[in-house]
Amino acid sequence: MLAIVGIVVVFAMVFGGYLLAGGKFGIILKALPFELMMIGGAAAGTFLVANNGSVVKGTLVDLKRVFAGPQWTKEDYRDLLSLMFMIVKILKTKGVLALEPHLEKPEESTLFGKFPKIQRDHFALPFIADTLRMMTMSMDDPHQVEDCMQRQLKKHHAEVHARAAALQTVADALPALGIVAAVLGVVKTMASINEPVEILGKMIGGALVGTFLGVFLAYGFFGPFAAKLNQTYEQDAQFYAIIRDCLVAYLQGHSAPVAVELARGNVPSEMQPSFHELDEILAAVPADPLAA
Repeated sequence: MLAIVGIVVVFAMVFGGYLLAGGKFGIILKALPFELMMIGGAAAGTFLVANNGSVVKGTLVDLKRVFAGPQWTKEDYRDLLSLMFMIVKILKTKGVLALEPHLEKPEESTLFGKFPKIQRDHFALPFIADTLRMMTMSMDDPHQVEDCMQRQLKKHHAEVHARAAALQTVADALPALGIVAAVLGVVKTMASINEPVEILGKMIGGALVGTFLGVFLAYGFFGPFAAKLNQTYEQDAQFYAIIRDCLVAYLQGHSAPVAVELARGNVPSEMQPSFHELDEILAAVPADPLAA
């Protein structure tokens, strides 16, 4: 919602100020389709040249985050804390081998199936399942497991932030591409130097639309879009940090309630349940999660 309000404010203040100052839209509207073709087309080309297919696809898919915000909601964090409580409780009471049937095909597991959004996530489910598989192979040193999980988080962090960086590359290129379009407009104007001054003035004005458009798109839209993507990625990264902290806390010998409480600190402040709210969440967990 804020993103939509921001876009409206940008348009209203820029073009409203131009109109109130006595500006006329005729020249802008006449030049706009051609300038957009040159600047927008060149920007799309640089985007494709600078990135591989997965980054291109991921960036286009994630543009919705500018308006929708982070992937994980308050309810999702509550679900994750419940799931991690169940997992640590099972590890404490029945051992890691009790989870082995759920690790073979975690996407079909009834345990993970209690939380469909987590089960469908391309990173959260393998992150949990792969770490538990390592534990079934007697890898139970908390420092080794934490290091391994942190390396996976770092890789995932780099992959998603590459999408915001790709958008920022376009934002950085747009002002220069606007100048390119403006220079071509000047070249066109110079070829018609014998025309009356009224016509030359309109042609120069049309050429300057390119410079305006490049700067306007870069700093009014693409730059802020890239910044918003980075913010959502940083916030969503806390979701995966909860998984790491819970499993490491278990390996350090902590009980299930303590492990989840330690991980609760990674929940973003506006979505973080209080200590008492967490108690209520965990109280609703079945006594035997595998039997439920």
